[in-house]
Amino acid sequence: HVQLVESGGGSVEAGGSLRLSCVAPEYTFSSKCAGWFRQVPGKEREGIAAICTGVGITYYDDSVKDRFTIQDNTEHAVDLQMNSLKPEDTAMYYCAARAGICGRNDNWSQMKFRGQGTQVTVS
Repeated sequence: HVQLVESGGGSVEAGGSLRLSCVAPEYTFSSKCAGWFRQVPGKEREGIAAICTGVGITYYDDSVKDRFTIQDNTEHAVDLQMNSLKPEDTAMYYCAARAGICGRNDNWSQMKFRGQGTQVTVS
């Protein structure tokens, strides 16, 4: 049973930074599509960043472009560096992965393996 575990969430002031980590001891992110999603109550879960780990292609939602960076630092972890955080970034953040190449608009339902989320609060 593959588990993705997120960590690194917390509370931060606007303008600050956080680094989220998605770890999967029994799953390798090599040559996979890995992504970060977020959700606020009452809204759909949205994809904000994705990486095709085999080729290094990345995608970002316009709301986080130039502020967030997705990285596959090891074959068992994918990180999300979040800088210049804004109150509107407050959400539950989830990581997910699947085999194959990422599409620009992959959604949550397309991801085979998913984490339970970590809360980010920006005030």
